[in-house]
Amino acid sequence: MINMFLLKTSLLTGLALIAFAANSVLCRLALANGNIDASSFTGIRLLSGAIALLLILSIKGNKQGVSSKGSWTSNFTLFLYAITFSYAYLSLDTGTGALILFGSVQITMILLSIISGTRLHIIEWSGFFIAFTGLVYLVIPSITTPSVSGFILMTVSGMSWAIYSLRGRGSKNPLMDTTYNFLRTIPFITLLAIFTMPNINYSSQGIILALLSGAITSGVGYTIWYIALRSLSSIQAAVLQLSVSIIAAIGGVIFLSETITSRLVISAVIVLGGILMVILGKYSFTQNKLKIKT
Repeated sequence: MINMFLLKTSLLTGLALIAFAANSVLCRLALANGNIDASSFTGIRLLSGAIALLLILSIKGNKQGVSSKGSWTSNFTLFLYAITFSYAYLSLDTGTGALILFGSVQITMILLSIISGTRLHIIEWSGFFIAFTGLVYLVIPSITTPSVSGFILMTVSGMSWAIYSLRGRGSKNPLMDTTYNFLRTIPFITLLAIFTMPNINYSSQGIILALLSGAITSGVGYTIWYIALRSLSSIQAAVLQLSVSIIAAIGGVIFLSETITSRLVISAVIVLGGILMVILGKYSFTQNKLKIKT
């Protein structure tokens, strides 16, 4: 039973992380060469996600018997993450943006965890720093001084995603919560469209990429993440998301014709090794506490 539970959690977490990485790849493809503007990409992404989730919810029904409709706080952090993410990538290169995004996600999650009373143990701290070092090792050769606006936007995006993720850990009906969170972004999307109407630019390719990002990798992906979060500590969730940059880099190789370098391979080993330390460290500490009590 325990092995099946761990297998399910691992599978869901893996799928969610792949979806996150796919979002980065899709966004890069869509915004490249002016295929679509950042505002339209964000609006289509969130709207298509809401429609897809609403269809899934209507087909699946509320089998859990728990009525839950998200919250305006989660909705706002979801919209804030999406819009700042898109605009930040207009002035940041991929490596710099990834470092700022996931660095701010982790720092926010750790700070909120410490504030709530969570204590980190030496193995968790070590794993965290090793994993983060691996990410820095990957992107530091291509880091350039980021624009002030891009840095601020991506930092806000990471903080927003961290808060959205932490709030999702308490969800009793992930599919319904995610659906209503996406639906509640419609007023914000409408206001965004009104204010950015003079700068709207799109192509069929840009729209398709935004639809894929919204309906599949965002809508379905975030629902899976909400489910996985119920079995992850906030620290595990923070460190696991470091691997998204590695997965996204692999996606870049496949879809953007980027090359696999020795630096990428070494970085992947360091990051994944650090993640394993955090997970095993948390598990070992929990088991030792149970042994002491018994």
